[in-house]
Amino acid sequence: MGCAGLRAFRRTALWVLTVFIAADLICVPAFADAPRRVFLPAVYAADGPACGPFPTESYTSLTIEGVPTDRPAALHPDLNLALRGYRLTSAYLGLVDIPGPADPGAPQLAGLFADRRRPAFSAAYQVYDWNWDNDQRGQPITDPAVTLAWLTAGAGETVHVPDSGYTLGNGFEVLVLYAEERRITLKYTREDNVVRGYTLHLEGICVHPELLALYRWWNSAGRTELPALRAGQLLGVSPGAGFGIAVRDAGRFLDPRSRKDWWRGY
Repeated sequence: MGCAGLRAFRRTALWVLTVFIAADLICVPAFADAPRRVFLPAVYAADGPACGPFPTESYTSLTIEGVPTDRPAALHPDLNLALRGYRLTSAYLGLVDIPGPADPGAPQLAGLFADRRRPAFSAAYQVYDWNWDNDQRGQPITDPAVTLAWLTAGAGETVHVPDSGYTLGNGFEVLVLYAEERRITLKYTREDNVVRGYTLHLEGICVHPELLALYRWWNSAGRTELPALRAGQLLGVSPGAGFGIAVRDAGRFLDPRSRKDWWRGY
């Protein structure tokens, strides 16, 4: 099919609401001794309800401590939770009382919501482990029984940085270690890894476009700096189906339903 035929096909193609064309058709002239090359559009499925509108917000960055992550962030199972994935479990959908000591400086997840309300959970999941020896996804983590919980939130409801007893300096609370349109990873220290300190994975939120653009810029520039956020600062909005939260300490996944750790006072 020549360029004219391709353009005619494009004009008469049917559009489906759940997909969109992300790239234009580009035709390369054919020469006698060169192969014909045609670049076709990429097609992506829509991922849930539409995002936005977003409140106005501005963002800045901080220099990391140590060295950047040892592989592209999108391919790092400690940064991009989509690589691990998670499975639904039938665990109790409410706060749980886990015995043992608690860190008084741990992130308080009520701060995800502007009204700091008591959480309502709609689903519970088990994140998959990672086999580092063969660099493959392992079995679901079963201790603790829940490693990602889905929080109910209204369409367009704002989502914020949970406060903690820790600081990165100058009033900043977290670095953004990974971000894409529907997920973000936050770290409560300035290292570009999850080895030390607390890490939060938020799944299914609509990340603010300005924050996403800043992350992508520093990611492509070598990650010597990453976006830095203050406690309570806007991360994005809920698309209407709520969003997921996973908590880690020194790399280990913990139960996000724990009252004494993440939801004190509730």
